[in-house]
Amino acid sequence: MCGIIGYTGARICKPFLLGGLERMEYRGYDSAGISLIEGDEVEVVRAVGNLSVLKGVAGLNGSPATTGIGHTRWATHGRPSEANAHPLRGCDDRFSVALNGIVENYVALKQRLLADGHTFSSETDAEVVAHLLETHYDGDLVEAVRLTFLDLHGHFAFCVVSPLHPQMIVGARLQCPMVVGLGEGETFLASDVVAFLEHTREAKLVGDRELVVITPEGAQLLDLEGATIERDAETVTWDSAAAEKGGYETFMLKEIHEQPDALRETIGERLEGGEVVLDTGLTDEQLLAIDRVAISACGTACHAGMVGRLLIEQWARLPVDIEYASEFRYRYPVVDNRTLAIAVSQSGETADTIAAQRVAREGGALTLAICNQMGSQLTREADGTLYTRSGREIGVAATKTFTSQCLAFTLFALHLAELRETMPPERIAELRAGIDTLPELAAAYLAPGAPVWEQTERIADEVWEKEFFLYIGRHLGMPVCLEGALKLKEISYIPTDSYAAGEMKHGPIALLSEDTPVVAVMNDSHVYDKVVSNVQEVRARGARVIAVITEGNEDAMHHADWTLPIPATEPELAPILASLPLQILAYRIASRRGLPIDQPRNLAKTVTVE
Repeated sequence: MCGIIGYTGARICKPFLLGGLERMEYRGYDSAGISLIEGDEVEVVRAVGNLSVLKGVAGLNGSPATTGIGHTRWATHGRPSEANAHPLRGCDDRFSVALNGIVENYVALKQRLLADGHTFSSETDAEVVAHLLETHYDGDLVEAVRLTFLDLHGHFAFCVVSPLHPQMIVGARLQCPMVVGLGEGETFLASDVVAFLEHTREAKLVGDRELVVITPEGAQLLDLEGATIERDAETVTWDSAAAEKGGYETFMLKEIHEQPDALRETIGERLEGGEVVLDTGLTDEQLLAIDRVAISACGTACHAGMVGRLLIEQWARLPVDIEYASEFRYRYPVVDNRTLAIAVSQSGETADTIAAQRVAREGGALTLAICNQMGSQLTREADGTLYTRSGREIGVAATKTFTSQCLAFTLFALHLAELRETMPPERIAELRAGIDTLPELAAAYLAPGAPVWEQTERIADEVWEKEFFLYIGRHLGMPVCLEGALKLKEISYIPTDSYAAGEMKHGPIALLSEDTPVVAVMNDSHVYDKVVSNVQEVRARGARVIAVITEGNEDAMHHADWTLPIPATEPELAPILASLPLQILAYRIASRRGLPIDQPRNLAKTVTVE
C-alpha cells in the first residue's frame, strides 16, 4: 500500500527522496516523510497530505545529507496524522524505519515491549520495528534487522537508517515489493523501480524473506541465516516517460488513450502462424490434463476473470469457478492435480491473490498467473505466467490493465479450445481475425475528436449531480457492468450498484426512482432481446437509460435516453470495446465533480495487505 525510497551515495539525497516519493504517490498519499542522516543525528520531516505538503515543509535544499529514506503512506493502522506518518523512531533516535505492509502480530510485540519499558508515540503497527531494533542492536545493524525480521509475522517490506552507520541502509522483505537501483557510486532502494528510473536502469530484485544492505558501492543480498545471495542485476527497458503524464491532465486519461497500444502489445506475436501461441511455461500436455479451472482475483482483475470464465466455458468446454481471492484463501477449496488455478493481478504483489495461489498449489493444482509485472511475487511462485504487456499503469483506477487482462483471457480461452478441439477450425479462425482487429478498432474509437468524447461529455453534464447509479447487463455484459460501476464508485464517490439484468425484479428495481441513471450494456449478442426487455422495465419506472450498444443497431437507439455505440465485432470480443465508453463516462463525471481522479480517497494502486 505504501511506498518506500532510500538513497545513499555522494550527492545530496533530499531531492532524490522527494522525487522518488512523488513518482510512487500512487501507492499512498495520506501522509509522507523523510529521514536524513546528518552527522551523528537523524533529521525526520513528516507531513499529513500528499507530497506537495511534505515538499513545502521540507523544502528542496538546505540539508547536506547524502543518505536517507522516505515513505508515502496509505493508512492501515492509525489514522492519517503526523504522529503516524513514517519514518518512525523508537525510544531514542538511533533508528529510523519506513515500512510498507502490515505487522500482524504487532499487538503481542507491543505488549512485550511496553513491559520492557518502551514507550510508543504512534498508533501504527510499524513502530514496533523501531523498538525491536533497539532491543536487538549490539553494534551490528544487519544482525539487528535480521533478528527483528524473525520476530515479525505478516506481509511487509521495511528499510532502516541509523547515524551509527551513516552510509548504509538495510532493508528486508516479506511478500511486499522491494527493488535495488545500482548507479555509479550511489545506490537506491525502493518499492518500485519508477522511484529511481531517471537515475539508473540497473535494478536488482530483493526476493521474499531476504535482507538487503546498500551502500554507495552497491548492494548485498542475504538470506535469513545471514548467507550472501548472488543475483545478477537486470536492465530496465521501459522508458521513464511511461511514469509521466505525457501532456494529459491525469494519468487515468493518459492510460485510457494507451489502451490500443496495450492491446497490440498483449497480442504481439501470439497470433502468428495461424494459431494462438502462448509462451506461458505450461506445456500442452499439462493443459490437456486439466478437467476444471479455478480463477481467483481481486477488484478489477476479478471482473476480467469473469470474462475469462465465460469464454473458457463456452469455447473450451471446461467448468470454471471464480472467487474473490480474499474469500478463496479462507475457503477449503476442492482442487487437485487436474485443476488449473488462474490467479490474476496487475502488480503481481496483491497479498490476497498471492495467498489464494498458494492455497491452490497446496491442494495440488497447476497454477497460472495473469500479470503485468515481470519478476513479481505472483509470477515467481506460479507454474506458468501469461503477461499482459500493458506497460506501467499509474492511475489508481485501472483502465488499460483491465482490457489487457480481458484480452489475455480471450487468447488463453482460444488456445485451450484449439488444444481440446472443442470448436470448428473455421470458427477459431474467425475469432483470431477478430482479435487481431481489436487494437485498431480501439484506436479509432479513442482518437481525438471521435464521437465518444462528445457523447460522454454531454451525458455527464446531465447526470453528474445524481446521487445513485445502477448498471445492468447479461452474460458478457455483466462483468463490463461491474467494472464500469467500479470505475464510477472509485473516482466519483457516487453510490453505484451493478446487477445481472435478469435479477431486476428480485429486488433491485426498488432502488429506482424518477430520473435514476441506469447504464445498460446491450451490445449485439444472443441475450440482446432479453436486455431490451429489462431496459423497458426500468424505463417504465421513470429511470433514464444510458446504453452501450453496437454501432449500426438502430433498434437499440429506441430503447435509451442516451447511447454510446461501440464498433461491431464478434460478440465474445465486445467486452474489451464496451468497457471503453464506461471508463470515459466515469472520468467525465468525476471531472465534472472536481475530484482528484488519480488519487481517489482511501484507495491505493497496489493492495499489498489484506
